[in-house]
Formats: sequence, C-alpha cells, structure tokens
Amino acid sequence: METASASDRAVGLGLLFGAVAVIGSLGMAAYGMAGDQMAAGGSFAVAMIAGSLAVAAYHVYA
Repeated sequence: METASASDRAVGLGLLFGAVAVIGSLGMAAYGMAGDQMAAGGSFAVAMIAGSLAVAAYHVYA
C-alpha cells in the first residue's frame, strides 16, 4: 500500500528556512524599534529570502 506524502527533505528544509525567516523578522522588529534602519533592512532581506527558499524547498522536494 503506497501513500503520497512530502519527503523529509521538503519538510526539514521548509522548517529550517521558516525558522530563519522568523528570526529575521524578529531582528527587523528589534532593530526597527532601536532606530537602526540599515540593520532592520538587512533583517528584512534575510526574512524575505529565507521565506522564499522555504516555499521553494517545499515545491522542489514535494
């Protein structure tokens, strides 16, 4: 009996990049409140790239 499910790599990479995206968004919020816009922008870039990679990893390995 076969079942269809996402591979472990898709789940693992999705969770990994999702966690990096959350950390990046928390950094963006912290640096934004501190007034350091360059660091907040860098954190935003990290969050967006990691979020995109999380979605891409799920679709590539699913």
